[in-house]
Amino acid sequence: MIYAETERLILRSWKSKYLSLFADMNKDHRVMRYFPASLSEAETEAFYNRIQDEFNRKGWGLYAVVIKSTGEFIGYVGLHEIGFEADFTPGIEIGWRLAADYHNQGYATEAAKSVLKLAEESGIGCLYSFTAKINISSERVMQKIGMTKVGEFDHPKLPKDSSLLTHVLYKIEL
Repeated sequence: MIYAETERLILRSWKSKYLSLFADMNKDHRVMRYFPASLSEAETEAFYNRIQDEFNRKGWGLYAVVIKSTGEFIGYVGLHEIGFEADFTPGIEIGWRLAADYHNQGYATEAAKSVLKLAEESGIGCLYSFTAKINISSERVMQKIGMTKVGEFDHPKLPKDSSLLTHVLYKIEL
């Protein structure tokens, strides 16, 4: 199912053929440098199954992103229930993960703007986004889509000595 189209991209439901490409992406240190670890194929498959489950339960989730002109899968951009406790949870986040070859080309911003419209159409009134404070590129996407920085927090699932511990937190009212 196609959920949205932008000038260059299609946001759609996942196809099983994307799973191996997703696994390759989740093993790539360039993609996963702001995460605690890369994912094994089994971890990627479990993540893929959680994505499918969220779509089945909510009708929205992390949309597969493909390039319109080629049909090539490049990652995901979408919505996800925040999976930890913090002073801003429960809540829904907007997030993205694209293959390294597609970074710095405006794809995340382009797709995320479309996801904001999908969220609003779904009746979602507020979205959060967060990333490790050192992930300036992802924070810039949050700014470009109109989100406002509301603070910083220590991610509760990371060890206190992690260089990724401190996260920036952005919010947007729809």
